[in-house]
Amino acid sequence: MAFTDAKAGNLALHVGDDPAEVRRRRELLEAEVGLTAGSFQYMNQVHGNAVAYIGDAAGSTAAGSPSAGGPTADAMVSAGRPLAVMVADCVPVVLAGETSGGRPVLGVAHAGRPGVAGGVIPATLARMRAEGAEGIRAWIGPSICGSCYEVPEGMRADVAAAVPATWATTSWGTPGLDLPAGARSQLEADGVTMEYSGPCTLENEELFSYRGNPDTGRFAGLVWTT
Repeated sequence: MAFTDAKAGNLALHVGDDPAEVRRRRELLEAEVGLTAGSFQYMNQVHGNAVAYIGDAAGSTAAGSPSAGGPTADAMVSAGRPLAVMVADCVPVVLAGETSGGRPVLGVAHAGRPGVAGGVIPATLARMRAEGAEGIRAWIGPSICGSCYEVPEGMRADVAAAVPATWATTSWGTPGLDLPAGARSQLEADGVTMEYSGPCTLENEELFSYRGNPDTGRFAGLVWTT
């Protein structure tokens, strides 16, 4: 697994970048990790909690609608196909487990504010377990921290009512949300082993941050088998 940064360039097709250049960057990334072009499955992320199952064929799903950008969903599970999730402040969650027979079961989740509150992470874990996954491990990538993510008081109350660990106060004393803490609490409650939790996107110039610059690109969380 890995998380890219700004040095790898924008990997999203929906932010006004040259599509040919985005695809070139994706192929360079795949080559760097020893995969053929087009190996990583991306998705059209919509801040929901739908989980798409990715079969052997590119874009094939049991849930979600395949399109040029992949299934419309905010999480994917596969039986070994490399997966990618794109973010620029939201929480990228990368997951890996295997069946009792040793077959890999991989997962990714795009956990923004609606996704954390709506349970996209528990839904992803449930789908992985439905595919026989055991011993699931999780990596939380870089995302905006609770000290930097200011929200209205009512929004903080609504999200924290669903996921109490998200309640936060910014470093300047206003209402905030700690989405990484919320994601960690959901993973821990589901018995998942945490391997890594990344830094704040807004505080790190080597990462894309939508709140730092709305015209920014997207970096990716990646999971694959070797």
